[in-house]
Amino acid sequence: MCGIVGVVSHSPVNQLIYDALLLLQHRGQDAAGIATNLGNTFSMHKANGLVRDVFRTRNMRSLQGNSGIGHVRYPTAGSSSEEEAQPFYVNAPFGITLAHNGNLTNWEQLKDDMFKIDRRHINTDSDSEVLLNVLAHEIQEATSGYSLDPAAMFKAVSVLHKRVRGAYAAVAQIAGLGLLAFRDPFGIRPLCLGFAESDKGPEYMVASESVALEGLGFRFLRDVMPGEAIFVDLDGRLYNQQCAENPSLNPCAFEFVYLARPDSVIDGASVYASRLKMGEYLAQKIRTQIPLGDIDVVMPIPDSSRPAAMELAMNLNLDYREGFIKNRYIGRTFMMPGQAIRRKSVRQKLNAMPSEFKGKSVLLVDDSIVRGTTSREIVQMARDAGAKRVIFASAAPPVKFPNVYGIDMPTRDELIAYGRSDEEVCREITADALVYQDIDALKRAISDTNPALKNFEASCFDGLYVTGDVSRDYLDRIEFARNNPKLVAEDAVRSQLNLNLVSAD
Repeated sequence: MCGIVGVVSHSPVNQLIYDALLLLQHRGQDAAGIATNLGNTFSMHKANGLVRDVFRTRNMRSLQGNSGIGHVRYPTAGSSSEEEAQPFYVNAPFGITLAHNGNLTNWEQLKDDMFKIDRRHINTDSDSEVLLNVLAHEIQEATSGYSLDPAAMFKAVSVLHKRVRGAYAAVAQIAGLGLLAFRDPFGIRPLCLGFAESDKGPEYMVASESVALEGLGFRFLRDVMPGEAIFVDLDGRLYNQQCAENPSLNPCAFEFVYLARPDSVIDGASVYASRLKMGEYLAQKIRTQIPLGDIDVVMPIPDSSRPAAMELAMNLNLDYREGFIKNRYIGRTFMMPGQAIRRKSVRQKLNAMPSEFKGKSVLLVDDSIVRGTTSREIVQMARDAGAKRVIFASAAPPVKFPNVYGIDMPTRDELIAYGRSDEEVCREITADALVYQDIDALKRAISDTNPALKNFEASCFDGLYVTGDVSRDYLDRIEFARNNPKLVAEDAVRSQLNLNLVSAD
């Protein structure tokens, strides 16, 4: 999961994109980058770190132009090297920069095809660089001569949709021409469009979440549709076209559970309202499983579980208290690489107030349980603070399957619920009782806020992969690569050497 933004304005966009990335910082704290366009020249700066640390005054001054794109990254199973920070750039055709949110499930095959067929060199192990090169190649194939029009861009995106598999929401700049944005045919990762009117004419912004638009004075127009491409030229003229043959909307359910900000609206569904509904449906299940007399107080694990916990407490007529105080200068532990770092960071991020726990039977509500490391630490913190009984409730169903569409939960063995019953998970996190949300209730909580939403990408809960190309063998290969990075890297070097030898012959 990452955050992307693209802007076409009539004034410099460097500060605007910087501010948008701050509003999207929750989507990634590992790296940040901005690329702007002035005439036929790109300016770019990117590095590992938070937005506020990556960009200094000298960097901002160098980012000249009235259009640009930005990206915030969180680390996944692959490398977190500075070379893989986004945006990426290719100089041909025309000059293109691109930023991408999601994950391509066939990126390795595409990378091989790029070299063998399209004669393009991919310099990193980032699927986003692969996506950029596929786009660049198809734009080159769709054009003749020195001009590029929206029709050619949309034709290129149409072919890209046929070649690329997985989840992708992307923004790209074509030097001297404008901003191109597109979303995969399944609409897995979010992307929305905003509009502002300036003295010089219309201005447009596309971003991962509506909060980035509204926080910067842009009026939310609509979500980019699955398979749709949008092009905005440098004069502010907007063109759009459906570029997929059979698009269908399947928004990621985990966006609503955890990833997105509560004040965002994704595909017509309020994230905050959806989380309230999750609390309501979870309360109904708790009523059937836990005697309410056994619960003295309901407490959220801040921050994303707070709406669900408040609604749950109200529905069960139980006291609601804030027993954990969060240090807001620690990153989101789900996104931190490595179990040891996450475990240490839980204690740094949260502080338990003994006065709220001492002698009480506490119902803790979290948005989800993924690896279980955080949950176990929090249960122990509650006991250390004096809780006599700790009941744990998850606003999401058990996370039992890898997510291959841009969320870092790729190996089954890392997921605490994989191969375990609810009772076994309860013992693993050392709680006295555990209640999970039902998968149907989760989907209903989201569709209640927008009845037009019928289908969801919920593979980490139900094991159903909407793109239809994720097999058990595919998951096994991902897990092997994650567990044996050195072997995979050595094999990749040998393969590249063999390709170079074949090409030379």
